[in-house]
Amino acid sequence: MTTEKTTEKSTTTTEEVRGKGRTLTGVVKSNKMAKTISVEVVRTVRHAKYNKYVKHRARYYAHDERSEAGIGDTVKIVESRPLSKLKRWRLESITQKASV
Repeated sequence: MTTEKTTEKSTTTTEEVRGKGRTLTGVVKSNKMAKTISVEVVRTVRHAKYNKYVKHRARYYAHDERSEAGIGDTVKIVESRPLSKLKRWRLESITQKASV
């Protein structure tokens, strides 16, 4: 009994590999830093004892290369390699612009 293994080289570009981590949606709370935004992600979690849904908030620093996101915008961020001490996310897209 013979088994043959054929392996093909995968030719993936950096754009295909990039963005394969977790994706979160949140609201921009601060854009005062250079090429960085602070995004607040709100999720609801059921309390174990009281079975009541509670909001949990988390703030993430995301890399915004073109500084295009403004305060109040709803954005989608994706996990990436560490870019600085606190930045581990990058801006993927702006879902909805804030109303002026």
